[in-house]
Amino acid sequence: MAEQLLLQMKGIHKRFPGVHALKGVDFELRAGEVHALLGENGAGKSTLIKVLGGIYHKDEGEIFVEGQLCDIDSVEKARAAGISIIHQELVLVPWLSIKENIFLGREPRTKLGFVDFDEMYTQTKKYLQDFGLDLDPNAAVASLNIAQRQMVEIVKAISFSSRIVVMDEPTSSLSDKETENLFENVRKLTARGIGVIYISHRMSELSQIADRVTVMRDGEYVATKVVKETTIDELIALMVGRSVTNYYTRDYCTSEDVVLKVEGLCSDKVHDVNFEARRGEILGFSGLVGAGRSETMQAIFGIEKVTGGKIILNGQELQGKSSSQILNAGLGLVPEDRAGEGMFGMMDLKFNLTLKVLDEFIKGIRVNHGREQEIAAKGFQDLSVRAPGLDVPIMSLSGGNQQKVIIASWLAAGPKVLILDEPTRGVDVGAKSEIYAIMNRLAQEGVTILMVSSDLPEILNMSDRVVVMCEGTVTKILDHTEATQEKIMQYAVIN
Repeated sequence: MAEQLLLQMKGIHKRFPGVHALKGVDFELRAGEVHALLGENGAGKSTLIKVLGGIYHKDEGEIFVEGQLCDIDSVEKARAAGISIIHQELVLVPWLSIKENIFLGREPRTKLGFVDFDEMYTQTKKYLQDFGLDLDPNAAVASLNIAQRQMVEIVKAISFSSRIVVMDEPTSSLSDKETENLFENVRKLTARGIGVIYISHRMSELSQIADRVTVMRDGEYVATKVVKETTIDELIALMVGRSVTNYYTRDYCTSEDVVLKVEGLCSDKVHDVNFEARRGEILGFSGLVGAGRSETMQAIFGIEKVTGGKIILNGQELQGKSSSQILNAGLGLVPEDRAGEGMFGMMDLKFNLTLKVLDEFIKGIRVNHGREQEIAAKGFQDLSVRAPGLDVPIMSLSGGNQQKVIIASWLAAGPKVLILDEPTRGVDVGAKSEIYAIMNRLAQEGVTILMVSSDLPEILNMSDRVVVMCEGTVTKILDHTEATQEKIMQYAVIN
């Protein structure tokens, strides 16, 4: 690995009203290395990256890019310095095509000054092929799934010919196969001397992709380790200031009482899906991206139109009913896209915590504010949400606390079956442990959980049984005693 320093950040401070977010942080990146940045949500990782990317301007400290002192106070200056950032929350324009997104604001022109769409198409096609993506450059971003959008963001960042690339949770929505493809492309970048700053909550990825890792906690630099010379347990202890025991909390279900039965379910995106879910069971759904897991959940909840089959919850058929009727029947859905579909980001916690049970405190034009406060406070306390109070915007919270608020909002409606689609995507290690404990507690209280996850360790450690899907249908259902990563992958590619 080359020793040339691409980036040095020395003594970086950043303050916001009432908050000292970065306290003299040091960080460096070498040419041709992948340097992972770890820390719980709120540790200061995102703030440090935003300072590097020109979104925030540092209050103190120095930034050197390839030995040159840089005052990065805008995104344009960061890009001019050879820095590209792929943020966790995607910023593509959904109604534009892939090619238009990649070249947004820097469109190639013809001799007459018009946008050269043919050249945009040709260059975009090459970028996509370089990353092994079989996508049409003319396709609207809105037509892509989250994993495909993530890859388009990565392609867009690379298209700037940057020397420093920051990837914030790049695999959070990718399948194992797509993750391997991403890692292969990252290795191609580092072989050309590009340095990659890699942020991920998936600790198992570090040994596969990272050379060094820097840990932050409470806005401060903690330590830098060579990945081959450390362990996950040591890194977790550095992140949280203590060892995290019983990371996966699970008491397995022994009930035979079937609560939900899905028979021959069909929609435009899935076909002949069959499974049963028992009371107090965590039923995991695994498969490659595009296997139909989320689409199955959307069909069950009435978001996708059901074209055939039956959905039976405690003897009541749900197909053909509206989402509100399905909610009243006892089914809840925490969606994969937390920011886009799970919450109202600008609204406060009270609003988000009570949104599913408005009829409990709104009667006609009268609002029982006391009851509203009571419901919100219960969800806030029961799920140990960390926030200054109920009146702060949910978007100001960490990803883990946002997810706990969304789960609490559904629990207020008293679901018998709760669908959790990628429940810990973009959530730090401490919050993951808390969410697993919440899931286990709910299962012990008799709530049935359908858990869609692309994280195989999560599937293997939290599921009573695993439903494996491929190309829109169920290929195998495995008991937790027989489920292994190899068996799941075997049935995930069976068709």
